[in-house]
Amino acid sequence: MKFSDFDTKSWETDGHFYDTCVIPFSGLQGTETPPETVSLLERQRDFLELIEQPFQGRVVTYPAVQYAGPGSAALINELCRKVKSSGFQYAVVLSANERLSGEEIYESDLLLSLPEIAADSRTAVSTHVRGEIQGLWQKGK
Repeated sequence: MKFSDFDTKSWETDGHFYDTCVIPFSGLQGTETPPETVSLLERQRDFLELIEQPFQGRVVTYPAVQYAGPGSAALINELCRKVKSSGFQYAVVLSANERLSGEEIYESDLLLSLPEIAADSRTAVSTHVRGEIQGLWQKGK
């Protein structure tokens, strides 16, 4: 579910079921043309759906960090720390457009980077994503 799908009452009632926060990172540079921007954001949306749809009773998607830059890794790390301190057990960062480094994004419990997943042709992207999310939850038990 998206963060905007909750109101105060529904969050108070059901919020304890949602232990995983997804933080999308679009990785826009600001140099893209409008059509290029649309294409990148559509790819991000499609990648995000691989988590949102099968895990909709446990995952909350927060607003995306849209632009990449010198401070984007620090910002993402800070967001991961904050969402975990506010009650989420897991912070997952994903990007359909950018390679993500665990050395840079060290506060995330899981990084999902479509360019890296697509380079590994052994499994379908959806199967890989599902396995990574389930593996994260199994390790946390």
